[in-house]
Amino acid sequence: MKNPYRSAQFLQSAPTLAQCPEDTGAEVAFAGRSNAGKSSAINTLTGNKKMAKTSKTPGRTQLINLFALDCEQRRLVDLPGYGYAKVSKSLKQKWDQHLSEYLQGRVSLRGLVLLMDCRHPLQPFDTMMLDWSINRGMPVHILLTKSDKLAKGPAKSTLLKVQKQFQDQPQISAQLFSALKKEGIEELITQLNLWLYEQE
Repeated sequence: MKNPYRSAQFLQSAPTLAQCPEDTGAEVAFAGRSNAGKSSAINTLTGNKKMAKTSKTPGRTQLINLFALDCEQRRLVDLPGYGYAKVSKSLKQKWDQHLSEYLQGRVSLRGLVLLMDCRHPLQPFDTMMLDWSINRGMPVHILLTKSDKLAKGPAKSTLLKVQKQFQDQPQISAQLFSALKKEGIEELITQLNLWLYEQE
């Protein structure tokens, strides 16, 4: 399968929605707890280990980071990690505010990739994001990351459990993903293509 995301180029970092690029075209945002492997997933998808900053210290992504694809009218967005970072309460509240403004105010947002460690899915923050998405009618693709940390049976069982929970919500899909073993990339590409290239 052709991977159009290998052409991704860093566009800009923005501390607030107001400083993001013009709200035109189409973009897909990646969100998740700070230890869910968000940056690793973006780097695996784009084939560039330096595209999104990875760190052993969760919570390093503190800005909205945007990456342009074949043109600046199609973008991937790396949102600040939530719920884990050891930062001050005031800074955490500021992050939450910017995240909320972006998710609610961004017209070009076509879908949300919500990353969860497959060993600890559907934490309170994840559920909050899903509830918001359902209420807004925003499509969500759940990426159950670090699937290599589980044996195939338990990993599949986790996936089926998550899928069953949202079987009445057709706009929510889920898959297993491993950045380390490069598993699940084609399935993710198929979903991203649907949002960014096939809904024009």
